[in-house]
Amino acid sequence: MKNEMTLAFDSISENEGFARVAVAAFVTQLNPTLEEVADIKTAVSEAVTNAIIHGYPGEVHKVVVRARLSEGMAEMWIVDEGVGIPDVKKAMEPLYTSRPEQERSGMGFMFMEAFMDQVKVESSVGMGTTVYMNKRIGQGAQEQEG
Repeated sequence: MKNEMTLAFDSISENEGFARVAVAAFVTQLNPTLEEVADIKTAVSEAVTNAIIHGYPGEVHKVVVRARLSEGMAEMWIVDEGVGIPDVKKAMEPLYTSRPEQERSGMGFMFMEAFMDQVKVESSVGMGTTVYMNKRIGQGAQEQEG
């Protein structure tokens, strides 16, 4: 089974919940465990929040979420065309935040990495950021059946 979806929405905080629920609903086609759904929702939430807060500070533009399902794998791309990240390696360090005045914890990428099998970040200053994440789905359900 292979299936894809694309979702585009305004970069306002109210849309973070919409994005996480939409991706979670889409992934249910792979029959994930509740834990797998929670992991994906958390990771998507963090990535979308980063795009809204850091990608478009003080402005409203589009955030795009793409998801692809194939053979037990869920892949997600969260894309903004915002300010970009000057130093991706530094930005992915725990507790680092470019917006300390907003009392950001700097744990977003750490949460994404904890809940997903793979997280890759590509960014260009002035061009935007793409966060790619994937997670193998169904391992827990297969283990419970066996």
